[in-house]
Amino acid sequence: MDLRKIKKLIDLLEESNLAEIEIKEGEESVRLARVPKSGGFAAAPQATYAAPAPAPAMPMSSPTESATGGGKAQSDLPDGHIVRAPMVGTFYLAPAPDKPAFVTVGQAVKAGDTLAIIEAMKMFNPIEADVSGTVLKVLAESGQPIEFDQPLFVIG
Repeated sequence: MDLRKIKKLIDLLEESNLAEIEIKEGEESVRLARVPKSGGFAAAPQATYAAPAPAPAMPMSSPTESATGGGKAQSDLPDGHIVRAPMVGTFYLAPAPDKPAFVTVGQAVKAGDTLAIIEAMKMFNPIEADVSGTVLKVLAESGQPIEFDQPLFVIG
């Protein structure tokens, strides 16, 4: 399923009074449900995405940081273009544990270059640079869960 379709589903869920939405397209399915405690949402397949512990903690900290603008991540960001997570999932800097990272700090990148991948629903989704420049900072750790719209890279 296309990443743009998933983003549109997320927007649809946020704009509606629905608590949950599930779409099946061929062999692929996407299930989005609201998290009642924080009013956010979580993307989860049917019993394959199991991250109950990080899910409540992450949505509670990031919206507070982004709403106030005074969060730790916001103040430590160098000037430049921020590449944000397009989805919830697990962030990886390299294509495999024994392979080198896609990019490193100080490396020049062109628009369209792969910076990292996000594993969501057993699918690996490339995160591409949307601008050309130099990678100034990597803001997420490889192998860690990330949330939608979380800052991942700064490109200057």
